[in-house]
Amino acid sequence: MEEKSVDEQLISREREILQLLVEGKSNKEVASKLEISTRTVESHRANIIRKLHCHSFSDLVRYAIRNKIVRPDGRLGSSAG
Repeated sequence: MEEKSVDEQLISREREILQLLVEGKSNKEVASKLEISTRTVESHRANIIRKLHCHSFSDLVRYAIRNKIVRPDGRLGSSAG
């Protein structure tokens, strides 16, 4: 079985949520913007951390930027467009 690249492991909604979190939005702000519950954001956030084998949110932010999953300028990384 072919191994997926890091950003292919995340579904599009997870990448979208990750981008907003990297931009500094709170779980509540992300939930409001995407019209989902805060609990759903928290669930996605936990799944993202697990999938990318990060130990904390700050690890996740560094990892996501370093691996071009998201960009600090507000644009999604390479696989999103």
